[in-house]
Amino acid sequence: MQDQAKTKQQLRDEIAYLRQEVASCTTYKRQLAEIRFQEHLLNAVEQAVIVTDSEGIIIYWNRFAETLYGWCAEEVVGRYVVDVTATETSQVQAAEVLSCLQQGKSWSGEFLVKRKDGTSFLALVIDSPIYDDLGELIGIIGISSDITERKQAEEVLQQYERTVSATPDGVALVDRNYIYRLVNQTYSLLHNKRRNEIIGHPITKLLGEDIFTDIIKPRLDQSLAGETIRYEAWFNYAIVGRRFISVTYAPYIEMNGTISGVVVNTRDLTELKQAEEKIREQADLLDITTDAITVRDLENKILFWNKGAEYLYDWSSKEALGKNANDLMCKEIPPQVEVALKKVTERGSWQGELRRVNKSGKEIIVASRWTLMRDEVGQPKSILTVDTDITEQKKLEAQLLRAQRLESIGTLAGGIAHDLNNVLAPILMSVQLLQIKFPDKQNERLLKILENNVKRGAALIKQVLSFTRGLEGERTTVQIRHLILEINHVVKETFPKLIEFYTDIATDLWAVSADATQLHQVLMNLVVNARDAMPNGGTLSISADNLLIDENYARMTIEAKVGSHVRITVADTGTGIPPEIIERIFEPFFTTKEVGRGTGLGLSTALGIIRSHDGFVEVSSKVGKGSQFKVYLPASEETASQPAENMELLTGNDELILVVDDETAICEITKTTLESHNYKVLTASNGIEALALYAQHTIEISVVLLDMMMPEMDGMTAIRTLRRMNPQVRLVAMSGLTSAEAITQSTGTNVQGFLSKPFTTNELLKTLADVLSTR
Repeated sequence: MQDQAKTKQQLRDEIAYLRQEVASCTTYKRQLAEIRFQEHLLNAVEQAVIVTDSEGIIIYWNRFAETLYGWCAEEVVGRYVVDVTATETSQVQAAEVLSCLQQGKSWSGEFLVKRKDGTSFLALVIDSPIYDDLGELIGIIGISSDITERKQAEEVLQQYERTVSATPDGVALVDRNYIYRLVNQTYSLLHNKRRNEIIGHPITKLLGEDIFTDIIKPRLDQSLAGETIRYEAWFNYAIVGRRFISVTYAPYIEMNGTISGVVVNTRDLTELKQAEEKIREQADLLDITTDAITVRDLENKILFWNKGAEYLYDWSSKEALGKNANDLMCKEIPPQVEVALKKVTERGSWQGELRRVNKSGKEIIVASRWTLMRDEVGQPKSILTVDTDITEQKKLEAQLLRAQRLESIGTLAGGIAHDLNNVLAPILMSVQLLQIKFPDKQNERLLKILENNVKRGAALIKQVLSFTRGLEGERTTVQIRHLILEINHVVKETFPKLIEFYTDIATDLWAVSADATQLHQVLMNLVVNARDAMPNGGTLSISADNLLIDENYARMTIEAKVGSHVRITVADTGTGIPPEIIERIFEPFFTTKEVGRGTGLGLSTALGIIRSHDGFVEVSSKVGKGSQFKVYLPASEETASQPAENMELLTGNDELILVVDDETAICEITKTTLESHNYKVLTASNGIEALALYAQHTIEISVVLLDMMMPEMDGMTAIRTLRRMNPQVRLVAMSGLTSAEAITQSTGTNVQGFLSKPFTTNELLKTLADVLSTR
């Protein structure tokens, strides 16, 4: 029984032990499960978790630590954490941190650590001591994360804040919710707010709901979609008032490539805008002047080209800008240009005369003034040029010099001719005596040769005298029509058939008081020269009409005199006369013909005859196109009277005419002429004055009569402006240089009438009558 009882007790003890063992096994599994759970959690976090004992020896190294540092847990467990993670430069800091932790204090901060491959990075480290149940330090747990990108971003942001604070522009950063996240001092001052009154607040609070919805939000949304938006506008501000602002919206892109907001940049351009407007006003003033004003850089590239340059050289500003100045204004670069460039570089300025060409190749003479322009530091940067057209002035000077030269040559030639006549007279008389004394045939033949040559010499001397004094012949009333008909007969009978000949004679052509033989000689000289200029044929024409030269016309032509004249025009389509030769064609003995084909006395004799009849000659020619000679002779008094009824047809009916010309004399005589023919007249000396008068008397003024070349505002500009003021304004243009077609092309508008200077009273009155009759 006892054995049996013992066996039962042992069995109960064994069961109790087994139960205790089972319970103990369950607790272990539970603890093991908890440890595994905690380890799973530590491996799941994206931070490096490192556990060491109290001496700093690694006992745990999670998976992210493996990724961050490059060491596997098996490689580092059992090693000092300082040896594994601290760089050489951070060893001292690491020892201080360990000492702090061993004293039971936590530590956190930035720490320079290293990876397995030797590279280093900045980490944010949080270290805490681990205690047992008795409060004894048994280890250290450290959590570290790479903050390199964050530090870089912070540095970028700090640099950005420093930059936007230093910039004179207003800068703001707006997030996707349209809330200000950053503004600089300039932006806040522009809106009369403190920075803390803007940052963190929505845009609507600062700028208002309407402006935000209508103007700002659409542009912000475009920028949030990746676009950069720019625009300029005038804005009203409480403190600084009305300002012209340039606004730029640019997407703010994070380092991961996402757009988190918009950078708003505002730049105050008010002063620049005002300066531009001032420059534009100055440029408009430069465009008013008739002078050609240009600016070119030191490489001769055109930077500025005003309206005067467009008018003078016929190149538009669009065509000229950026081009080489010499390419537009020179056929060949003359030596004067090189001299001018050298002088302006050395002295800062130069002035003189230059020969230029316009777009069509026509030569222009200009009084040119060059000024060297410098930059802020005094270095040469460009050349300002002002060119004044003096082509007509030089032509008048050339006419005067030519007249003086011909007068001097004539005086000399007259003296020589007189002496030669004295030499030839006894020779001729001696020959005639010898013919009587030696009548045999041989001597008679020799003496006849001698007599003929003496007479030929006398004829040449007679031509020279006709050049110098005109050889006063018998003056009778001559009908030019009859002379032209005689010339017509000669030409038809003797000239080559390749030359077509036409005449155009006014039916009421006035007569002249002249020597018919001498005028016949003049016309024959002109038509023979025309024939010789057309070796391959062409067209030769002679026309004649009546012309009443008034004071206007006389002022514009040196040799012209007021009165009734007959104008004879001889025109051909021959080779033309080069400009360098046309100045000399009336000089005695000057000829371009081959030896034996001309004496060089034809035109000089013709000029002498015309002058002896109180007339004058005008010549125009173009190489390859032909020449035109116009002979003006005073009309006979008894035939040149105007029928009274014709003059009555040209009178006005109290219409008000605005006369615009910078020449006071022309203005005054035109005014007097019109007033004497029943017109009322206002006068202006330039385009600006004309516009002011027209604005005051728009309804009353019937016609504006204006010159094309004037200072301050030229005729072209005045025409365009008058058309804008009144599209129905009636205009008559006056010019000695341009044509009605050129005016239409330049202004883009038609003029109702055109008067070519110089013009007569009849031409003036007839043009006005024609314009006033149009509707």
